[in-house]
Amino acid sequence: MNATDKIRILVVDDHFIVRTGLLSLISTEPNLTVVGEAGDGDEAIRQFKALRPDLVVMDLRLPGKNGHEATQCIRALDPDARILMLSAFEGDADIHMALEAGARGYVLKSVTGEELIPAINAVALGRRWIPQEIATRLHSRNTYEELTAREHEVLLQLSRGMANKEIADILGITEHTTKGHLKSILGKLRVLDRTQAVIVAVQRGIIHY
Repeated sequence: MNATDKIRILVVDDHFIVRTGLLSLISTEPNLTVVGEAGDGDEAIRQFKALRPDLVVMDLRLPGKNGHEATQCIRALDPDARILMLSAFEGDADIHMALEAGARGYVLKSVTGEELIPAINAVALGRRWIPQEIATRLHSRNTYEELTAREHEVLLQLSRGMANKEIADILGITEHTTKGHLKSILGKLRVLDRTQAVIVAVQRGIIHY
């Protein structure tokens, strides 16, 4: 990209009003231009293939493939693809997942336009953009022990209101094993009961409704 070239942006968000707001904001910057938009993860991948933008501004929660899945697919197509995640979700698990998928920056939707434009420019130029509040969330993640894949499955069923016997039947394990996983989950999430476990897991972005 030459210094005089405009940064070509693909905007991905399932809410029309949010996309319209982003298009309006970007149009005020002389060095930025929107070349495409998408309302779900699968369309984002198709648009990226067709347009090869300099930057993708991606929502995390999308119909079909979500933001981190779409990011993985786009990075598989082009390892140098530059993706800025713009999300309303600030859970440490959400942030970690997006960055692990290949996003180079993570910005909350609560930011102002004056805060978003520098993030767009930085990520488009190949730099990472992790605001202090996001860095703090990521740091807090290091103080928790991660759930195993099986514990995550148990927690997901727990969030659906399943009793221990039902969880055991669904996952093909014994009720005794289920109770053991539950005890481990409560310890790792630092909570006292099943309800608190689900609340904390949702807040951190470990599970989603």
